[in-house]
Amino acid sequence: MNIDNYIKPELLVLIPVLYAVGAWVKASAIASKWIPLILGGVGVALAGLWVLATSDITGVKSAAEGLLTAVVQGVLCAAGAVYGNQLIKQAKKDE
Repeated sequence: MNIDNYIKPELLVLIPVLYAVGAWVKASAIASKWIPLILGGVGVALAGLWVLATSDITGVKSAAEGLLTAVVQGVLCAAGAVYGNQLIKQAKKDE
């Protein structure tokens, strides 16, 4: 399995960024149950900025394609950040 088949290489940088955002949210007064949702929203927003910066949106079809790209890429990057956090957390457990 090659991660490049799912997440655009230019957006892989979002995974550590979202991991850091998750750590910041965890240290705040916000309940931990909201972290995946917050990371998903931030991931979609950042991926949306990337789509706007790199695409020629000339009509409804290209706008819909850009929106879908932003949502899918943002959610996948957020999932990567949460998965990375869980890998670290589970590796520290003594069983």
